[in-house]
Amino acid sequence: MSNFSHINKKNQPKMVNVSEKAITKRTAVAKASMFLGKEIISHFTNDELLTKKGPVFQTAIIAGIQAVKKTSELIPMCHPLLISGVDIDIDIVDSENIEVFCKVTIEGKTGVEMEALTGANIACLTIYDMCKAISQKMVIKEVKLIEKTGGKSDIKN
Repeated sequence: MSNFSHINKKNQPKMVNVSEKAITKRTAVAKASMFLGKEIISHFTNDELLTKKGPVFQTAIIAGIQAVKKTSELIPMCHPLLISGVDIDIDIVDSENIEVFCKVTIEGKTGVEMEALTGANIACLTIYDMCKAISQKMVIKEVKLIEKTGGKSDIKN
C-alpha cells in the first residue's frame, strides 16, 4: 500500500475524501523570486511599469488572483474551493530582482498551499509576458511555500 494520499489500494490515482474533516480557517503564503534585470527595472516609475500591454504589476496581480481561483482546473487532484481571500504583493528587491507574495485564505476542509503557489507562479509568468519585449533574460528563480496555517499542522519556512 502506498504512503501517498492520492493513490488508492490498487495504486490508481484518487482525489482525497475530505468529507469527514472539520471546517477550519486555513491560510497559505507562497513566495516567488524573479530576476528582471536592470534593463527592465530601470523602466519602473513609483513601483509600476507601464508597457504597451498595460500596467505590469497590476495585471500580474489580477492574473495571480484568477490563477488561485482556477487551481483545481490546472492540478488534477486539487479540490475546487470557495476562496475567502487572495492578497498578492510584488516588491522590487533591488536593481534587478523582485519578489511576489501570494496569500490565500479559506474556511474549509482542505488547505490552500497549491492555490498560493499557483498564484505566485502565474503572477511571475504574467510579468514575463508583459516585459519580454524589453528583455527576455528574465528568470523565475524560486517558488516556495513560506507559511501554512490551519489543518493538521502549521508551517513557517
